[in-house]
Order: sequence, then C-alpha cells, then structure tokens
Amino acid sequence: MKNALRNPYVYLMFVLPTIALYFLFFIYPMLTSVYYGFTDWDGLNRQNFIGFDNFATAFQDPEFRASIVNNVYILLFSCCVQVPLIVVFSLLISNVKRFQGFYKTTVFMPSILSTSVIGILWGYIYDPDVGLLNNLLGLLGIDPIYWLAESRWAMISILITNAWQWMGFYIVLILAAILAIPRDIDEAAKIDGATGVQRAWYLTVPLIKPIVNVVIMLSIAGALRVVDIVLVMTNGGPAGATEVMASYMVNKAIKYGEYGYGTALSIVIFIFALVLTALYQVLFARRQERIEY
Repeated sequence: MKNALRNPYVYLMFVLPTIALYFLFFIYPMLTSVYYGFTDWDGLNRQNFIGFDNFATAFQDPEFRASIVNNVYILLFSCCVQVPLIVVFSLLISNVKRFQGFYKTTVFMPSILSTSVIGILWGYIYDPDVGLLNNLLGLLGIDPIYWLAESRWAMISILITNAWQWMGFYIVLILAAILAIPRDIDEAAKIDGATGVQRAWYLTVPLIKPIVNVVIMLSIAGALRVVDIVLVMTNGGPAGATEVMASYMVNKAIKYGEYGYGTALSIVIFIFALVLTALYQVLFARRQERIEY
C-alpha cells in the first residue's frame, strides 16, 4: 500500500475524475458563455461571430449605464449605511445579558427565507392602500406613498428590503468575532474607567476589523449580484428606476431573446466585480495587521 501511494500515477488516477468534472461543469460552460458574448445568438438560430460589437453596444446603451448607476447606489448603501448599522446592532446584541440567542435567531431568520417570500411580504408592507407603512404614516396625517410605483421611492424601498434580508447573516458573523474577544480585555478597560461607548469604539471595533473587512468585501460582491429581489418586486420599474446590471442582463437574454448581448453583459458584470474586489483587497484589506489575543 505504501509503495502504491508513492507512485504519482496513483494520485493522478484519483485527481483526474475531479479535474474532468470541474472542466465539464465549470470551465467548459464558462468558456462557452464567453464565446456567446461575441455572437449575435438569439438562443434559437445559428449564431454569427460579431467581435466586440456587443461590448461596444453595452457601453453606448443608456439603459445599461443607468443600471450601473443603480448598482453604485446599492454598493454605497451597503458599505456606508448597512455595514455601520451591522456593527452597531452586533455590539448591542453582544451586550444583551438575557435572550441573546432569541435576538440572534430573530435577526438571522430573514437570511434563510426565499427572496420570493421576502418580495411578496414587503410588497404587502409597501402596498399603498393596505400596507403597514402607509397606515403608520396615515396616523401622522401623511398622504399615502406609492413606494414601488414612484421613481423617487422605488430604489429606496429595494435598498431597505435587501438590507433587511441580509443584515442578519452579517450580524451573526460579526457577533461571533465580538464574542471571541477575551472578556478580561473588556474587564481591564472597565476597571480603568472606560465607558461602554469608549470600550466599543477604541477596543472592540479595532479588534474585529478583519471580520468587518470580510463583511465589506461580501457586501461589495452582494451589491453586484442583486437581481432576484428586483425581479420579484419591481422587475426593474418604474421606468427603469430600479433596474440593475443583473436584472437588465436577465431581461435582455430571456425576455427579449438577445442571448449573445445578455452574455456579453454578464462578462462585463464579472469584470466589474473582479476589479472592485481586487481594488478593495489592494487598497484596504491587505493593510490590516494580524490581531492576536
């Protein structure tokens, strides 16, 4: 048996099936998609190679450029609003003495729900006639708002719903990092007279920076992958106000039968995601020092 394990051909025999499956189900479909991005294929008829025409069309397409701007809104909201709120909620839950498990379960629950369920649920909340939000505003004497039908409110409604769905997942990650900090560090700061806010800002937050960086990077990737909640709640409307790159790609490829153009858009989205995550890694994540307790 030992002699057999020393033979490199034995290892090759075990590795080859895995490589073959990886090539068959990952590499080959990806390369095929890249090829279709350079064609005018409609999904049914024979495709023609048209070079970079699809990519040139994408950057001259005002609707696609508008969808890029909407993705930037989601990205900024995720990094500048959602992540700070996640840290604050995590700090608050970590200091809860009773029913901490209940709070963790409650905030995590939306993450395990289907996006379709969440879209329908928040659709009722945003309903202009019987929705919870407008009923609350009505108590204050404010006229009903058409949350998903007015351009100025539709994107905000999507941002809130998307944040509600995913904040719990990130809160659990950061909460795990907070609870892993030895209690004696916090106790020493408390003996020195530091208040709760000072301990959170000068002690806890610096110690959880590595996991916060992971959350920010996941938020960047998530902001570029937002599509299902948009398709369920508004399908990109009204008048393209909530259209994002991925939903625009899906509509072009599936709804309008422009499969080649849709595939080219998917390549552009992939390159955006790759560049953004690489920039974040180079500019911020790699500068973080390793923290040891």
